[in-house]
Amino acid sequence: MTSDPTPHPHPHPTPPSALQHIQSLPTWLVGRVAARGRILVADAIAAEGLKLVQYAVLAATAEYGPVTQAELGRRLSVDPKDMVGILNHLQHEGLVLRSPHPSDRRKNAVTVTPEGSAVLVRCGALAEAANAELLAPLAPDERGQLTALLARLHGAAPA
Repeated sequence: MTSDPTPHPHPHPTPPSALQHIQSLPTWLVGRVAARGRILVADAIAAEGLKLVQYAVLAATAEYGPVTQAELGRRLSVDPKDMVGILNHLQHEGLVLRSPHPSDRRKNAVTVTPEGSAVLVRCGALAEAANAELLAPLAPDERGQLTALLARLHGAAPA
């Protein structure tokens, strides 16, 4: 009897560890990339003196204004107490105005000032640069493909 000198592949590959399995899941990877992206954008817009939530409130005010504080909170899922502080900061910086709402004088209507609009433009450019840094490892066509796939997943999510 002669032994066969040909090596045989291991019949059962070693299964990944629980940690390797978790870290290979798309949900894990998307979350980690999103966290890095948020940090990059937050760091970029900090140059304008804004935090991400303040930037979002300013953008929503520009989009929906004049808008009540309560409506901004609902649209952005921001607690009303937190919204007051955010708007206080934005108003102190001259980026928004609060005045009595035209249809219900008991409520405040929030609008963006010209300076607020200028800050939005600058923050938009800073956010674009941060996203370009995040996506730098991808080829231009891959960036477009990734964005399209993420938009499709986002659009398929329940409201």
